[in-house]
Amino acid sequence: MLTVAAFTIALFFAMNIGASGTAAAMGPAYGSGAIPKKRIALLLVGIFAFLGSLAGGEVVKTIGSGIIPSDIATVEIVVIILAAACLTLFISNLIGIPLSTSEVVVGAIVGAGIAFQTLYIERVILIVSFWVIVPIVAFGISYFIGKLVRMAEGKWESLTGKGKWRRPLVLLLIISGCLEAYAAGMNNVANAVGPLVGAGLIDLETAVLVGGIFVGLGALLLGGKVIETNGKKITRLSLLQGSAVSVTGGTLVIFASIFGFPIPLTQVTTSAIVGMGTADNGFRLWQKSILKQIIKVWIVSPVFSLVMSYGLILLFIKADYYTFVVVISVFIATIGSYSLYHSTRIERRTTYDDGGGI
Repeated sequence: MLTVAAFTIALFFAMNIGASGTAAAMGPAYGSGAIPKKRIALLLVGIFAFLGSLAGGEVVKTIGSGIIPSDIATVEIVVIILAAACLTLFISNLIGIPLSTSEVVVGAIVGAGIAFQTLYIERVILIVSFWVIVPIVAFGISYFIGKLVRMAEGKWESLTGKGKWRRPLVLLLIISGCLEAYAAGMNNVANAVGPLVGAGLIDLETAVLVGGIFVGLGALLLGGKVIETNGKKITRLSLLQGSAVSVTGGTLVIFASIFGFPIPLTQVTTSAIVGMGTADNGFRLWQKSILKQIIKVWIVSPVFSLVMSYGLILLFIKADYYTFVVVISVFIATIGSYSLYHSTRIERRTTYDDGGGI
């Protein structure tokens, strides 16, 4: 029964990964009109996400047995890890906080490792280092390319998508989106099936095949709203700028996947977009709340999932109710303190603005 639950959660998770992560890869092409029909865009995403998943074996190994020893990855622990990750994503969707699937799954696995006091610390430090370094590199590369693109578009107006260069630029943007979808599948399939491989419930080759199918299906069947939203938000970029962002993000994620590091594609792509926007409009963009949101996501994603996984293991596996109550109390107190601090700041600001007092 638990094995069925583990597979059900994992495959449902894979479909949601396909919908939220890989469908966004074709957002620029769809939003700019390069691919006018949504179904065609989603079909391309599904195909290339599936192909990328077949090459995601190294990341699956990391998720499966590179963070905690495989001997503690029982069926019960796998169910808790996947449930904690899914529950975290569900709660974040309810309150409107966009979280990274890679960070959520790694956080849940680390929570399990802490609960059993066995964790490959060096590997975790390497993964977290990549979470910080890769988006910074994406920003730097995109900023540099953005400067070149701005100069080129200023010198040759046809590069903005007008005239005879429009068709080659449209084709370049579609190819770039396919590359990013491939990268997303290559890196993200491990988030769903990695724990199953770690528990010995399925072999690596079958896992990437089945996981890839469900990631592709998720992009095709559930990615409509995501690609609609992402496409509308990203149409501010020109065809050439959109291609540069997709190639930068996709290439860096593929590079990380080869070495087995689970990387949040959303953060990498967002950093590339910020780099492109900074090259275009200067550092005024940094005053916007998007950068604060990115930093919050980096911190909140793994920590929230870690606490969730740790608490569920204490409750259902170890039956350590006292420690569970302490963990939940600290968690609630932290959230409550932040909420109280935020409310107090708003109240003080309102008081000063009105010229009154308490």
